[in-house]
Amino acid sequence: MIKTYAFIFARGGSKGLKNKNIRFLSGKPLVAWSIELANKMPDVNRVFVSTDSQEIANISLKFGAEVITRPQSLAKDKTPEWLAWKHAIEHLESKGEYFDQFLSLPATAPLRNISDVQSCMKVFDSKTDIVVTMSKSNRSPLFNMVKRMKNGYIDLIIKNDKNIYRRQDTPEVFNLTTVAYLTRPYFIKNSNNIFEGNVKAVEIPVERSIDIDTELDFKFAELLVKTNEENL
Repeated sequence: MIKTYAFIFARGGSKGLKNKNIRFLSGKPLVAWSIELANKMPDVNRVFVSTDSQEIANISLKFGAEVITRPQSLAKDKTPEWLAWKHAIEHLESKGEYFDQFLSLPATAPLRNISDVQSCMKVFDSKTDIVVTMSKSNRSPLFNMVKRMKNGYIDLIIKNDKNIYRRQDTPEVFNLTTVAYLTRPYFIKNSNNIFEGNVKAVEIPVERSIDIDTELDFKFAELLVKTNEENL
């Protein structure tokens, strides 16, 4: 039997939106949305929250997660989350806890549903190192995404030999989302980032893939939750 552990990585500090992981969205803390969804999934054996915050830890325990205390050195603004992933695995393995599949469900994507995550599980095979999620982008680096030049002008991020005058003429591109990441402990321990391996992606509708990082993101999430509730 495949053993799958779900993880939510939730720092106490956040510059973009202060205390976002414990901010209430439709009556419950943001981190609780991921915990509750993970606990409803029949294929998930245990649910963990990795955090440096005692307040987040207390909330996580209340909503049914186990807590991994993250060192402050792995909870800074510029700390790659990949290092927190490695720490969580090493922490469990030091206690003799081994598992087959590592599922990360970031707290910042509360509008995902169970079928979104199960879709990741369906495409995860022996030749795939990690499954991520993505949504269609309305911008393209070949047409309407630009960078600022040192001389004060702007230019396209990626130049193309063809003259492209409409976004519709560009290849279809996607935004990576934070809905879910599914991989194996071995890949995380022996790699430094997602794209060192064979990567598959599951497309998630934009309305379920919002990633909360700013006040505006949070307001969008509140509006979408309210709309969904009204349509029930």
